[in-house]
Amino acid sequence: MEGLRVKRVVVGFVIALLVGTVLGSVVQTQFNLLALQELGVDIDLSTRVSTTIQDLLHFAPLYAVVFGFSFLASTLITGLMLKLLGFGARAPFHALGGGVGLWVTLTVVNALAPMPTLIAATRTPDGLLVMLLTAACSGWLFAWLTAANRRTDAGYSAGPTLALVLAAGMIWPGSDALAQTPGDYNVQVYAGGLEHPWSLVFLPDGRALVTERPGRLQLLSEAGEVQPEPVAGVPEVFSSGQAGLFDVVISPDFSDDGLVFLSYACGSAAANHLCVSRGQLIHGRLTAVAEIFRAMPAKEGDAHYGGRMAWLPDGSLIVTLGDGFDYREQAQNLSSHLGSIVRLMPDGTVPDDNPFVATPEARPEIYSYGHRNVQGLVYDPVEQLLLIHEHGPRGGDEINLIEPGNNYGWPVISYGLDYTGAMVTPFTRRASMEQPLLQWTPSIAPSGMARYRGALFPHWQGDLLVGALADRSVHRVELRDGQARDEETLFKELGARIRDVVTGPDGAVYLLTDSPQGQILRVTPAR
Repeated sequence: MEGLRVKRVVVGFVIALLVGTVLGSVVQTQFNLLALQELGVDIDLSTRVSTTIQDLLHFAPLYAVVFGFSFLASTLITGLMLKLLGFGARAPFHALGGGVGLWVTLTVVNALAPMPTLIAATRTPDGLLVMLLTAACSGWLFAWLTAANRRTDAGYSAGPTLALVLAAGMIWPGSDALAQTPGDYNVQVYAGGLEHPWSLVFLPDGRALVTERPGRLQLLSEAGEVQPEPVAGVPEVFSSGQAGLFDVVISPDFSDDGLVFLSYACGSAAANHLCVSRGQLIHGRLTAVAEIFRAMPAKEGDAHYGGRMAWLPDGSLIVTLGDGFDYREQAQNLSSHLGSIVRLMPDGTVPDDNPFVATPEARPEIYSYGHRNVQGLVYDPVEQLLLIHEHGPRGGDEINLIEPGNNYGWPVISYGLDYTGAMVTPFTRRASMEQPLLQWTPSIAPSGMARYRGALFPHWQGDLLVGALADRSVHRVELRDGQARDEETLFKELGARIRDVVTGPDGAVYLLTDSPQGQILRVTPAR
C-alpha cells in the first residue's frame, strides 16, 4: 500500500511538472509575440504555431530545470506544512505553493544572472502573473493526482488526464573562420594593471587616455606607463554590472581646444541613463565639465548601454546606445533613445539635418534605430562609411552599415534566440528593415572595432578588426563591394576577452583585455 502511494506521488509530480513546463513555455511564447504585435507586427496562425513549437524544443528544456527546482522545493515544503498543520484541503495550498515557489526562484535567478530578467515574459507584471498561474495550476494538478479520493479531495472534481511529449535539443552551427598562426605577429604588453579597461584614445603628443569601467580615466605616458593618479574631474559614474565609464574620444581640434568627451552610465540602479559629458584636459585634470547628452527615458537595471562614440567629417558626434535589455521594444519607439544611435553637435545641440528633426514626438537626436546593444563603431574616411556592430542575444551578432533614418529591425527581426533558448521573434527579414552585412551565430559577443588603415599590416588594409568577449579573440572581416566576410580568427591563443581594438598612430594594433587585471596589448608584425 505504501509503495502504491509513493508511486502515485512520483508519477503525479512528473506529470504536474511536465504540464507546468509546457504551460510556461506556451505563455512565454505568447507574451513575446504579443510584444511584437504591439509594435504593429502581424502574426498569422501558422507563425504563431511554429514559434510555439520551436520554443517547446529550445526554451522548455531550460525552463524545466528552473521550474523543476522551484516546483520540487514548493511541493516538499507545502506537503510538510500540510502534515504539520493537519489541513485537509490540499489543492489550494499546493497551488499557492507552486506560484510562490516560482516567484522566489525567478527572483533569485534574476539576481544572480548577468541579465536583469532571465525569462522575457516576466518583464511585465501581467506576464509574471500568468507565469505564476501556470505554476499554480501544476500545484493544483499535483494535489488532485495524488489525492486518496480524486473526486472528493478538497471538494474539487477530477479533470481530464493529460498526455504530453517534450522534444529537446539544439545543434548550433560551428564557425568556419580560420585561425591565424601566432607566428605572424608579436604581442607585447603596452600597459597593465587596469581594471576592466574599456576604451583607448591617443593624444597628439603620443600620450594616451584609457577608461576603466568602474569610473576612472587614466593618463598613459608615450611608453604606456600609467600615471600615479587618475585624471581628476571625471563626472560621477553609475558603476554596476555592465554599467560604468565607457568610451573616450578627443575633439578633432584637440590641439587647440583640449576637449575630451566621455560616455558613461549615470543615475542609480532604479533610474539610470547613458550620458555624455565633455571637459577640457589641463595638467591631468578635466575642467569645465558639462553634460551634453542624457538618454531618455530613464531605465532600471544595469545592462545594455552601448556607449561608443565617433566623429563624422562635418564635426558632429555619433553616440551608440543599447536597449536596456528589459526594454527591447523601445528600440522601435522613436520617442525613446533606447536602442538607437544618436548624432549631436559637440555642444550637445541637435544637427538641423538629423533624419527625425521634423517628426512629431520623435527624439530629434536619433540618427538610426532598431538596435540591440551597439558596442562597436567606426567611421572610415577613406570610403566614407559609418559601420557598427551590435550584440545579438544567443546568436545574431551583427555588422551593419548605418544610413541616417534607417530601421535595423531589433527586436522585430533577429537571427538570434534569447538566452533561454526562446525565440525573440520568428522573423529574420521584414520590409523597411535593414539586413546586416554579416551576422554571427553562435554569438561571439563583439565589443570594439577598428578598420585597419595602418602601414604595418598591409594584408589587413581596409579590414575590420572586431573584438570578441565570449569568443576571446579578434575577428578579421573583409569588406568588399558592399559585402562582409569573416576571414579569420586572430589572437585566440591569448585566451583573453577583447573589449576594444584600436589602430595606433604608429600603425600597431592595440587590444584592451576585459579583466580585473586588464591590459593594453600592442601587436606588431613578426620580424
